[in-house]
Amino acid sequence: MKDSHKQPELEVRIKNIIDVDGLKFKDLNNDGKLDPYEDWRLTPNERAKNLVSLMNIDEKVGMMLINTRQMGLSQKDKEKTSHKGVLDEAVVEKGENIFAATKIYGTTHTIEKRNLRHFILRDNFSPAEMAEWINKMNEVAEQTRLGIPVLITSNSRNENAEPIFGMNDAGGIFSTWPGTLGLAAAAQGEIKNGGDASLISEFAKIVREEWNASGIRKGYMYMADTVTDPRWQRTYGTFGEDSEFIADAIARLIDGIQGEELGKDSIAMTTKHFPGGGARENGFDPHYEEGKWNLYPTPGSLEKYHLPPFRAAVEHGTSSIMPYYSIPSIKKSVVQEFEEEDIPFEEVGFTFNHYFINHILREKLGFKGYINSDSGIVNKMSWGVEDLSEAERFAKAVNAGTDIVADTNDIENLKLAVSKGWISEKRIDEANERLLTEMFTLGLFDERTYYSPEAATSIVSNQANWDAAYAGHKKSVTILKNQSKTLPLTAEKLNNKKVYVEVLHKESERATAYTDKARKECQELGQFILTDNYEEADTAIMFLHPKSGSYFNATPGLLELDICEDKVVSALDGSLYQETTLTGMNHLKEVADSIHSRGGKMVISVNVTLPWILESVDPLADALIAGYDTFNNAQFEVIAGNSQPVGVLPLTLPASEEVIAVYQNGDCVSRNDVPGYDKDKYMPKGLTYAYEDSDGNIYKLGHGLRY
Repeated sequence: MKDSHKQPELEVRIKNIIDVDGLKFKDLNNDGKLDPYEDWRLTPNERAKNLVSLMNIDEKVGMMLINTRQMGLSQKDKEKTSHKGVLDEAVVEKGENIFAATKIYGTTHTIEKRNLRHFILRDNFSPAEMAEWINKMNEVAEQTRLGIPVLITSNSRNENAEPIFGMNDAGGIFSTWPGTLGLAAAAQGEIKNGGDASLISEFAKIVREEWNASGIRKGYMYMADTVTDPRWQRTYGTFGEDSEFIADAIARLIDGIQGEELGKDSIAMTTKHFPGGGARENGFDPHYEEGKWNLYPTPGSLEKYHLPPFRAAVEHGTSSIMPYYSIPSIKKSVVQEFEEEDIPFEEVGFTFNHYFINHILREKLGFKGYINSDSGIVNKMSWGVEDLSEAERFAKAVNAGTDIVADTNDIENLKLAVSKGWISEKRIDEANERLLTEMFTLGLFDERTYYSPEAATSIVSNQANWDAAYAGHKKSVTILKNQSKTLPLTAEKLNNKKVYVEVLHKESERATAYTDKARKECQELGQFILTDNYEEADTAIMFLHPKSGSYFNATPGLLELDICEDKVVSALDGSLYQETTLTGMNHLKEVADSIHSRGGKMVISVNVTLPWILESVDPLADALIAGYDTFNNAQFEVIAGNSQPVGVLPLTLPASEEVIAVYQNGDCVSRNDVPGYDKDKYMPKGLTYAYEDSDGNIYKLGHGLRY
């Protein structure tokens, strides 16, 4: 069927443009005639089917892998680059670093000889440099046999957070909003004030503009997971624990970033991690073996709390969905239902789980897009299929419905699985058609192959976008406690008295750098008289940045949520070890004692990246604030009263270690699969889950004070 849209502006750098019927088309396979896949008048699916019919098995296999690709600017040895330092051509041998599960080849070799076309960008250079890098990769791709372009994917780039590979690879280059929990805090605060979550829609619109300009056309975002286990380290990347709100946020994000329909100006979205990663076994993460299980001990929890955001994602047309690494546990779960049918639990990771992908996601929910595995499912995080060879793991995943496998260029094992007859060519073709349909729909074969570095710079530097992001920071600030109306710190209340500002962090070096920055920002605000000696201050503003655990390794015991230093805790094997989540706890007490001895006030802001237990901090604070990777200067504005507080807690903070304790049999006192606001339904008699402060405020979902 011929599409009615008008002649697109086509640019080629290697191949030719041909004229047919007075119209222009790219001759991507250089045969001098118009093939259906080159005909922009046809539908994306028609073009994809034609292209798949022309591809050989090597090209099809390469299309089904996506790998992290470093920019040439990251390569220290410039002799290992091409195109004037733009493309990285270094070879990394298998096992040379933790990400080289197989040998990694240079960019040109990977595109030309290994036929990969999907790449994950984790580097954090300027929009112009990103656009130029994508252009050079597309030049290499254009000169190949069929001229199939590349598609660049990234994790979120518009949120403020400390860099962690695979979670927040990049930030600060595009307009920078608070962390995902901060977006949730701000939007839920506006809902509490009688508004809606349009802040999320505004965020989405800006993300789309900025990514489009730079040429990153696909996002591994956002997390639709509902937080139910407080110790899960990935909590900070979620929208909290209210599945109804998460569903609305995900719908707004897809509508705004991708568009109501996928098209030439869309950023295609990958919603993750189906069917929800929040139901952890006591917080351990499936990036390591100790965290490979999802538990559902509560009847109906999967359908009630975890699946609704994914239903919203499907209804709003998310382009792809990423299943989680984890395995649904039979032993530690009760029977779960979906739409009145019992769900059979096959104890394999969800990427390998035929029932979840085909029956629940495709048949029941009606998902039409493609399945993108999480990184490393065939070599590192192959939970439930560890006994299979890598080729058999590929077969298991692809036959279960996975269309593209992430963070690998292992064409050999995928091709072996096909040659052995473990995956049918029909299934390989189906996956390729899905992947290519997205690429055609995004215009990558036509007018959206090459990008203007100048336009990228101009659009990303639009001050209005940065102003909107800063307004989001201010709205995320959540006042948890405000004893005796300590806040706002108006000029009248301060009465020319001195203010002390300091940032504490788990890492002392970061604390020093962050403190310098916070003091400078406070000085720029011009409303406080600062001192760097707390002993002469009447007010202290202390920012706490606790950290717990490691992304790729389990802690010896349970993940620590207490804000503590050198605390002696028990490992799972019964031995003792020390845990620190914040360096300088004794110093914090000294500052508080000194300030209070003069009748002064302590304002403490805690960076909520996990549902911290605040027992050690609350007694020291006259005013207690939650930020979510929220800019200090935005918090100063709320503290000073320039902005009214809007934010509310997007999740419940636990009362104590007692309410998240784990029995010897491994069961948790509070249910792993139930969000904090509902945990009291299942708590042992006499225990209440949410923290209550010295003023009687309960730190439950939705709590946030106003002036």
